[in-house]
Amino acid sequence: MSTTLKQRLSGVSLIFACGTALFSDGYGNGVIGSVNTLLKRIYPGQISTNYSTTLNSVVFAGTIVGMLSFGYISDKVGRKFGMMSATCIVAFFSALSAASSGANHSVHGLVTMLIVCRFFLGIGIGAEYPCGSVSASEQTEGKAIAKNSQHKWFALATNSMIDLAFCVAAFVPLLMFWICGPNHLRAAWRLSLGLGFFPAAAVFAWRWAMEEPELYKKSSMKAVKIPYMLVLRKYGMRLAAISLTWFIYDFITYPFGIYSTTVVDIITDSNASLSVVFGWNVVINLFYMPGTILGALTVDYLGPKWTMITGLLFQALFGFFMSGFYQQLRKHVAGFAVMYGIFLCFGEFGPGNCLGLLASKSSPTAVRGQFYGTAAAIGKIGAFVGTWAFPPMIADFGKHSASQADTGPFWVGSGLAILSALITYFFIVPLDHDGMAKEDLVFREYLEANGFDTSGMGFHEIDSQTSSVPDMEEKVAEKDAETA
Repeated sequence: MSTTLKQRLSGVSLIFACGTALFSDGYGNGVIGSVNTLLKRIYPGQISTNYSTTLNSVVFAGTIVGMLSFGYISDKVGRKFGMMSATCIVAFFSALSAASSGANHSVHGLVTMLIVCRFFLGIGIGAEYPCGSVSASEQTEGKAIAKNSQHKWFALATNSMIDLAFCVAAFVPLLMFWICGPNHLRAAWRLSLGLGFFPAAAVFAWRWAMEEPELYKKSSMKAVKIPYMLVLRKYGMRLAAISLTWFIYDFITYPFGIYSTTVVDIITDSNASLSVVFGWNVVINLFYMPGTILGALTVDYLGPKWTMITGLLFQALFGFFMSGFYQQLRKHVAGFAVMYGIFLCFGEFGPGNCLGLLASKSSPTAVRGQFYGTAAAIGKIGAFVGTWAFPPMIADFGKHSASQADTGPFWVGSGLAILSALITYFFIVPLDHDGMAKEDLVFREYLEANGFDTSGMGFHEIDSQTSSVPDMEEKVAEKDAETA
């Protein structure tokens, strides 16, 4: 194997080591829909809608806490510390949730314990965004990564991992049902949750020998006070636009993903066996993968901004189609599943892949964790709101026509996708390859022009003239020369 190929494989490996733990996000959020279905079958009439919705959404509350708190930790303590802490939290609470037992084995106690575990699981999941994703983005612009594949590797290592986890999370309960049988559903749901321990533990070992990204070593504000007012003045509008589009994306995507099992249950009139319901859920979730993979292969050529707009407009088109022809589609489960899957597919092609890119590469290294964490947290608020909004939305649409009740989320989701495309077009700037080092240089110049002393930035124990971290101006000049 040539030295160049080894370097490229090593560079790609670092990107995946940073981003792959987001698998835990997709698995944790995806599996709970099927677990809810199992719990309702085990305890008929005892799992209220409020319990079910709380169990679905409480992980989002924990995720928001994790994103905001670890955004600060990522910038001020270190990317690696944040990543290692996140995997420990996810592994521990995945195992604990599987072992949950309610007080006196009551259903109330069981669900309460699950809610507590999922809140703390959410903190670990949330920590991965400003720590793992940010580190992955910083690794994409290393010398070992080809210029025309920087965005691709980030998308594959982050959003594609989440989507793969959604597929696995749909299949695992089906597999557990096949293994355990209809008389042992308690074992099936516990195993489905508990298996979330293993990917987190594997990533922990993968990350053990990692170092901080070079961009972080050079441009962090770990040892100095961050001038937040100056940061907001320059990057506030970018943050607001990305945050709003992320809110809309998560409002659409997460509730649709969580309720896919429920929707199929409705379509099959709740009479089909769990293997049929879970089987169709697997089919629907598989549509995430072509969306994110095709988007990853496209994004370096169209750019994140235009890839995102394309995905949003096609998602809206299929959503409106499903709303208008819902009655015909519900008579054919296969047709419904395919259309529903394509609707989800375009969400991953566009905003699913591109929002993380925009959030991580539109801000300077010194505040990247907090910028990313804030945007992602606002997105998760959208997921939280969407999860609670779906049942009343369906009920309100049903007041006019019971047969149209389930079309409500598709009408609303499609309209919001168009709104998000408009925000992206007018308020989000395009991203260049090799833009992160340039952004750091622009940020330093901006701070200095406003009287801020930048001499304390970076790791002082590293001699910038002799270390492996190249001088920023030299690096930017070198990349510009390569482009020319």
